[in-house]
Amino acid sequence: MAVLDSISATMVVTDYRLAVTSRIVSRLARQDVLNGKAKFGIFGDGKEVAQVALAHFFQHGDWRSGYYRDQTLMLALGLTSARQLFAQLYADTDINNEPSSAGRQMVCHFATPTHDLQGKQLSQLDNFNSAADLSPVAAQMPRALGLAYASKLYRQDTGWQDTRFSADGNEAVFATIGDASTSEGIFWETVNAAGVLQVPLLTVVWDDSYGISVPTEFQTCRHSISKALAGFQGTPAGVSIHSVRGWNYHEIHTALTDIMPKLRNDHSPALLHVYELTQPQGHSTSGSHERYKSAERMRFETEMDGLTHFRAWILEQSIASSEELQQIEDQALAHVQEERQIAWQNFTTRFNTQRQKVADLYASLSSQTNSNTALLTAELERLQSCSLHSELSASLHRIISAGETNNELQEFYQQHNHMLNTTYSSHLYNENSSSVLHVPEVKPVYSETSAVVEGRTVILKCMENLFASDARFFAIGEDIGTLGGVNLCFQGLQERFGALRVTDTGIREATILGQGIGAALRGLRPLVDIQYLDYLLYCLQILSDDLASLHYRTAGQQLAPVIIRTKGHRLEGIWHSGSMLGMVINAVRGVHVCVPRNMVQALGMYNTLAKADDPAIVVEVLNGYRLKEKLPDNYRHFTLPLGKVEVLRTGSDLTLLTYGACVKIALEACQRLAQLGIDVELIDARCLLPFDRAGDVVKSLQKTNAIAFLDEDVQGGATGYMLQQVLETQKGYEWLDAPPLTITAADHRPPYGTDGNYYSKPNVEMICDKISAMLRLSS
Repeated sequence: MAVLDSISATMVVTDYRLAVTSRIVSRLARQDVLNGKAKFGIFGDGKEVAQVALAHFFQHGDWRSGYYRDQTLMLALGLTSARQLFAQLYADTDINNEPSSAGRQMVCHFATPTHDLQGKQLSQLDNFNSAADLSPVAAQMPRALGLAYASKLYRQDTGWQDTRFSADGNEAVFATIGDASTSEGIFWETVNAAGVLQVPLLTVVWDDSYGISVPTEFQTCRHSISKALAGFQGTPAGVSIHSVRGWNYHEIHTALTDIMPKLRNDHSPALLHVYELTQPQGHSTSGSHERYKSAERMRFETEMDGLTHFRAWILEQSIASSEELQQIEDQALAHVQEERQIAWQNFTTRFNTQRQKVADLYASLSSQTNSNTALLTAELERLQSCSLHSELSASLHRIISAGETNNELQEFYQQHNHMLNTTYSSHLYNENSSSVLHVPEVKPVYSETSAVVEGRTVILKCMENLFASDARFFAIGEDIGTLGGVNLCFQGLQERFGALRVTDTGIREATILGQGIGAALRGLRPLVDIQYLDYLLYCLQILSDDLASLHYRTAGQQLAPVIIRTKGHRLEGIWHSGSMLGMVINAVRGVHVCVPRNMVQALGMYNTLAKADDPAIVVEVLNGYRLKEKLPDNYRHFTLPLGKVEVLRTGSDLTLLTYGACVKIALEACQRLAQLGIDVELIDARCLLPFDRAGDVVKSLQKTNAIAFLDEDVQGGATGYMLQQVLETQKGYEWLDAPPLTITAADHRPPYGTDGNYYSKPNVEMICDKISAMLRLSS
């Protein structure tokens, strides 16, 4: 019988089968963890009924930005299967078996490809889409805003219509999050921004009353996220708030029937608070929830189980009989058990082949005269219980270290480690033809008539060209629209290209970056303006955990080419003067980091990045906007290769490596050192990630046999990184006749005022004194 016009008996039975299947996966997967077949498990049991209902409101082209409890939703959308869930649990590195991440993410972390493995961008309109999950709490929220923001852009600017990515901006975005996670600031920042922007974002809060062991009353004002958010509801620029009981299939379906047309058609954001959910197995496999839940709550977990209520409702509505439901449950169990077995066989086949090869090699060695039979026999026995490639490597190393080896075993050991290192280390950066490292260099061209302009005009010309050259290109940030940027680098561009292309935002760096990530996933080319380098701290978690790892954790299947523009360095004062590049480069491996010394260099980097599909940060020199520079005649086409250093001054006594704002004072110091008879070769690194791909710094070191590293970071920061790259990675230590020197700022931020700046950061006199002393001691 039909209980709602949009619900049929067939639909209900199918949903029940999916819900039961998902629950069995959770139960058997937990057993696999406890039995040692997998490392850790976190599952979506207790959320099944709400998620099978939610799945009916997904349409092709829609996106999910989710929570690691969404396995039932993904099963219902056909974006995963029981077999693939077990493959992910076992960390199967075969992308055909585990298509979300090729074993790089733990179970219940899902992704659908935006690009094929050759880097070609795929159509999104024919599919249900999922941004790559990530575990850090609430980190899925900022990019959910960006995914929904793209629908707004596609609808309001017909020049952006692209049948691969949008159908008039009708695509909805489903952000799912656990109730306790709503305590995080980036959740509130996202909900606020969604209301301000009016984008088609549905935030679904799964509320099972706990954040691991901490109950809701310690998490949320008024003990309810929907009540706490009540002030967001209404017009103008509001978010509609709805609450449903998570075990009530009919209630959830009815609420979504009301919510989704308004959200999709009017781009009115909404939040659905799904409460009275349970956790039948507790938070994860790391412990038992009986440790922190009362007996009363444990009874609730049993009595309010969604599957129990769903089953009872189906019988009450005479949709199916008890016998029919029992048959569904039996079939689901048999199906999951079979898929689990196949997943395990797929996972172990390659390992078993490798293990047998090692056993054969050991057996061959043990048959030779003078072999250590006892050692080889012990290792052969150890192999019988071995189940990991790392255990094979350790065993091989023990045998080789004992001298029991031959060429064949040595070769196998090297090949085995190379295979596994490649398996786990690929795709940190884009490795396809669209990589920024493949953009051809176009050198700047100057003439007698080349314009000499302020640095801010160089950036303005650059941005104007990027907007005109690519209709997908847009910029968002604080003060860049009406004002044209605090340094006027966007002056007049909003009037020319419109408020959708040059857009003012609120003061909310995490979600500004999230807007960029989500829009980039949907085929657009965002430039995210973070006003000052120290403000990057507000979005560093999203930058590090989401953007920097996105390509890696999807094994190359998702790309978000976001350009992050910021500025910093030599300004005086504790704030806006920081140069914490060591912190940045160590947090954002997977994102390129460019540190141009002037605005023409920055222009060449922006032009290069615009031709590729890679995320990057460009740190402009904050006090360079009013300095005069010669604009290349070919500024529209000039490209600067990333990872290529530039020798600014040749010399024979010492190599001085620096970047950014320090280049200017380094040049002055070199001139003064020359008066002292010290001939310095000055090199501008220009880019920290990647760093000196051609090894040109070592080529200089081969000539000078002495090196100093200079920047404004703290001791051991980016100078320490450059030192490691040159001396260890590039083996520059072989050419040293003197200990290497790092010249850095003090470990504190510079106080306000010129004197505070002078005595806190490297200056010309400091550079001269340190280099002179270094060379005196080495002579």
